[in-house]
Amino acid sequence: MERAFITYTEKVLEYFKNPINVGEMKDADAVATAGNVACGDMMRMYIKVEKNRIKDAKFLSYGCAANIAAGSAITELAKGKTIEEAEKITMRDVIKHLGGLPHLKMHCGVLAANALKKVIKEYKKKQASSKKRKSKS
Repeated sequence: MERAFITYTEKVLEYFKNPINVGEMKDADAVATAGNVACGDMMRMYIKVEKNRIKDAKFLSYGCAANIAAGSAITELAKGKTIEEAEKITMRDVIKHLGGLPHLKMHCGVLAANALKKVIKEYKKKQASSKKRKSKS
């Protein structure tokens, strides 16, 4: 049986060897987990928001080198953006930021984008709930 070799860009390898924005965030405004059933990769994302801007973003990853790199990329892309700007970040943006991903690893870009969308949805849900409580007071 012949094995296929996966070739990663320098940026993917750099983020894999030296991931950025990795770790838990104790005072996060929202936390969400996304997973890929097909390959078993998972990503938990945390965001801290100030004046509708993502002040900080962190992630924890269970997966391959591409998944770790995609977590670094998505958090880097999201930081400093408004919630509305961050919602528009796609898997294509992640892949472009990484200088590309092998076809077999494209799902890692999708997973990272989905994790960001989920954590933003969670943040909005918390904000709406908080507003309802305040209006009832």
